[in-house]
Amino acid sequence: MARAFAAAVLAFVLLVSSTALAIWWTARHDSRPASDAIVVLGSAQYNGVPSSIFEARLEHAISLYEDGVAPVIVTVGGKATGDEFTEAEAGRDYLSNSGIPDDALLAVPEGVDTLQSMRVVSAAFTERGWTSAVLVTDPWHAMRAERMAEDAGMEAESSPTRQGPAVQTRGTQFRYILRETAAYLLYRATGESVAGAPGIG
Repeated sequence: MARAFAAAVLAFVLLVSSTALAIWWTARHDSRPASDAIVVLGSAQYNGVPSSIFEARLEHAISLYEDGVAPVIVTVGGKATGDEFTEAEAGRDYLSNSGIPDDALLAVPEGVDTLQSMRVVSAAFTERGWTSAVLVTDPWHAMRAERMAEDAGMEAESSPTRQGPAVQTRGTQFRYILRETAAYLLYRATGESVAGAPGIG
């Protein structure tokens, strides 16, 4: 029994460690294949104004669009009770005001967490005959977002942001990696998402 318990503990530690390492590894890579669309994962917005985390993602999407990665930027995300704007609408308006043509923008104003967002974006892709996406989110969120997008039926790679609150300090990075490790393992075990930090549930 003692050996079985020790083996189970060791297996768990190895699983957690390998997942955390994979999250860290994915966060360090920036994939920019030519795709049907750039998908910006939503985050908090305040009366139509994106939060600093959301703004960092939107600015990164602008850079990808200008580099010719995809002809369309998709913003996704619903709204909390009492909000006037959805995350998708706030993101779309920010991009429009930044000079992205309106016909290159698509807002998908649904989704309260990453899993729901990937499912509604996948449905929008299917309607338009699209298959491939470059996901824009925070580095530590990239691996889980990719997995959820692929499970929803998209061909997805990620181009994480390199600025904003999620990457400012090593302490912040460590906390995000711990959280994402737990969230990723929960999703793989149960198929469910988890609520938490803005925009990365």
